[in-house]
Amino acid sequence: MELSLKQSDFLGTFDFIWSKSLDQYDKNKLNLFMLKINSNEFDYDLLEEMLIDPVIDYSISRQVKEKYKNRPGTLSKKARDKFVEYTRNNGELGELLLFCFLETHLGAPKILTKLELKTSTSHYVNGADGVHFLKLPDGNYQLIFGESKTYKEIGKAINDAFKSIYGFKNGINNKGNRKSGIQYEKSLISDNLFKESFSKEERAFLESLIYPTPNRNFDVDDAFGIFLGFQIEISDDEKCLPTADFRRLIRARVDGEVSKYFKTIQKKIIENKLQGHNFYIYVLPFTDIESKRKKIVEAITK
Repeated sequence: MELSLKQSDFLGTFDFIWSKSLDQYDKNKLNLFMLKINSNEFDYDLLEEMLIDPVIDYSISRQVKEKYKNRPGTLSKKARDKFVEYTRNNGELGELLLFCFLETHLGAPKILTKLELKTSTSHYVNGADGVHFLKLPDGNYQLIFGESKTYKEIGKAINDAFKSIYGFKNGINNKGNRKSGIQYEKSLISDNLFKESFSKEERAFLESLIYPTPNRNFDVDDAFGIFLGFQIEISDDEKCLPTADFRRLIRARVDGEVSKYFKTIQKKIIENKLQGHNFYIYVLPFTDIESKRKKIVEAITK
């Protein structure tokens, strides 16, 4: 099964700062990216340009893409309309960014995104933002359930992300009632596979990822992908620096801010009894996060 964003230049939008392991077994990875800087500002225009095509792959099923493959204008409009309606009601830019990072950086193909799951909100408890799968070097697989949070404070984003994952895994809503959860999500995936343009062999393979079959010769574990967006402050005086100095300053600031929360993330994994899972975490700083998030969504859906 191919990646949805196989030909995407999405990663060219960023400087890759570092990837660090959160444990001694190299199971959990914290990946820090930063938008390219142009004239002492994050290049949001470049990000907007690089998200125009991915929003189609994120919002629209493969079946719909196949149906309108010869009508690119109609396909683009359907994707944009669907995405902007979703973000207006209960979504956020972080979900699209997580989808892009999982596809382009991790190499984990999308199975379904939340936009494709037609569910009742009374039954859909803390559902994943999207579901991807990853083939491991040993021939086994992981189902990766997505969670994204974008707040001014990175600490709040971390706390709420793990709170959501704990509730999702255990099927607990905000009132503490047990219902649905990760097994229900898997049933939704299975029920919605027919909406994708998978071959019979691909559908059978994906079904085997979700439910064990007698002749399955690989193991499958549940894992989580997390996107954390947060805000950094840049003063007017700092914007006056020579461009090379400015880049070094912001890179060091972002590195230092995220590194402070390294142990916090480790602690959250243990506190929420999630040690058995793999985590693929992507962190991205913003300036004026609320206004920029709104501007980007408007730009890629107009």
